[in-house]
Amino acid sequence: MTITFLRVRPAEQLAEPTATSRRREGTVAVEMPAPTSVEVAAGHKAGVLVVAGEVSDVGAAAWVVSPSDALALADRGVPGWRITVLAEGSKESILDALARSRASHVRSARSETSEIASLAQLPGLEVAVSVFVDDVPQALRAVEQGATDLLLRDWDIERIGELREALGDRPLVERTALPIGIEIDEAREVLPPEVFTAWLGQVDGSGAARPRYEWAPGKDMEPPVPDDRFSAEWLDRSWVGGTPAAYPRSAGPLESILERSLQGIAPTVSEIESMFRARGDQIDAIAHVADVLRERAVGDTVTYVVNRNINYTNLCYFRCGFCAFSKGPRSLNLRGEPYLMGLDEIVERAVEAWGRGATEVTLQGGIHPDFTGNFYVDVVKSIKAELPDMHIHGFTPLEVWQGAETIGIPVRRFLEELQAAGLGTLPGTAAEILDDDVRAHLCPDKIRTSQWAEVMITAHELGLRATSTIMFGHIDHPRSWANHLEVIRQIQRRTGGFTEMVPLPFVHMGSPIFLKGKSRPGPTWDEVVLIHAVSRIALDGLVPNIQASWVKLGLDGGRRLLDAGCNDLGGTLMGEIITRAAGAAHGQELTPQQFRDAIEAAGRQPALRSTTYEILDASQSENVGS
Repeated sequence: MTITFLRVRPAEQLAEPTATSRRREGTVAVEMPAPTSVEVAAGHKAGVLVVAGEVSDVGAAAWVVSPSDALALADRGVPGWRITVLAEGSKESILDALARSRASHVRSARSETSEIASLAQLPGLEVAVSVFVDDVPQALRAVEQGATDLLLRDWDIERIGELREALGDRPLVERTALPIGIEIDEAREVLPPEVFTAWLGQVDGSGAARPRYEWAPGKDMEPPVPDDRFSAEWLDRSWVGGTPAAYPRSAGPLESILERSLQGIAPTVSEIESMFRARGDQIDAIAHVADVLRERAVGDTVTYVVNRNINYTNLCYFRCGFCAFSKGPRSLNLRGEPYLMGLDEIVERAVEAWGRGATEVTLQGGIHPDFTGNFYVDVVKSIKAELPDMHIHGFTPLEVWQGAETIGIPVRRFLEELQAAGLGTLPGTAAEILDDDVRAHLCPDKIRTSQWAEVMITAHELGLRATSTIMFGHIDHPRSWANHLEVIRQIQRRTGGFTEMVPLPFVHMGSPIFLKGKSRPGPTWDEVVLIHAVSRIALDGLVPNIQASWVKLGLDGGRRLLDAGCNDLGGTLMGEIITRAAGAAHGQELTPQQFRDAIEAAGRQPALRSTTYEILDASQSENVGS
């Protein structure tokens, strides 16, 4: 049974400086008997969830209240996941409040834990028993008596690490003032905006509390991963300096899924979701299995490509919430100056890349309001006229769909025109998350999953291969990640046209959806590992190549993922600016020598590849682009 804990502080009054200090020390919730609206606003602005002790309209994140007040909250329509019932008064009144409010927690005195735990185990109830504990022995006694949620005041990370070790095989997971597993769509609908923003800043994709490190994708710092394990869920010395349990013991309840995967039996969608919910040592178990499958599929070779991104415009009439690159008309006073390259400049950049040894140019940019499909065809023709041997990797399914629509022809015919002009492959971007419930909020005016799939299937049928991507760590969750991989599997089983899977961690710093308080601050390191490793497992036998994006993670982060199922580090990316527009420190350009050094440092064999993963001459690998 999983044991949760909450790092909480009581307070009689609250100002923003105090709340900020509490957040820095690790507190996620402050409990107040009767907070004012000003105090609630101060707490939430500082990233701390304020919990009220009485029924009021001040905008608290949650309530810890008497049985009668719990019923009053339920009558107001407050969902049970925002309610903790105090175990006071008669047993009957407590049970009535739990049953009718559907509260997520019941708070017991330590001396009454066994009695309240017996009540909580009655059929029809789904409630955790919460108890304040002051040290590890108290916590263990409370758990033995039936507590499943521990309330911690003034516990530092080392003492929490001692508790984790003392609990043994019982997993310990940190929660916020709200229980783990709350659906983001429900939270968005129910919580006041400032509460929703504070909660998003505290949680990972499963709704558990995030680890307290500064690292995020795109930041100029090494990932927080320990030397001898993949999971960075904990920051105490015992965890950081320790090693995970040996496989398969480390897999816990995921062992059967992982063992079947090693036998060539693909996991189901629900099993993929279960793997995405892994924590702690389970993450190392998943990474281990992914690495075994990687070695079977592609051996120890790690590839890279010499290429250039040509971002031909940043003007775009789509309004994707995550995109920090696109600009609107100057009159809208959006981020930076809009620009549009002419055909001559696009060709000039391609020629420059060819002169530096590039074998590929990637064409991507905003959807300019004046663009029609003819523009895309003209770009390809112009590059090919000057550089007939350059591989053109360009135009997402969104651009293909929009291009066909603007000139009034079917998608298939438009793809045929692009192919005849010289297009080589399609990038799998514009996928973001292939789950329409997420897309409705993340990129509401973009094509939906079925339209993205239609473009890809049609391209594959015409002989145009493509990459596949997943952009994660914003308003998504394990179920949407599993759904996304299932879409890729369905297409690949039908066509075999995908060359690789490229997970793209969300870079949040300059992203509009984050700056508006409507997304998480990127994925955690553990989620980064899981997306890459589970992609290898779920796509085994279908998509042979899994790329680690140094643009998002830095070369150090990418190198670590070579032991979690990845076999490719992507391209040199002369002139890439989209990720840097979101605030990333990485992404400008790497040399082939830097790739080779990083790959060899990981104990692997570097190889220069083409866009479609043909291995190029060793002599080229030593000389191009340096």
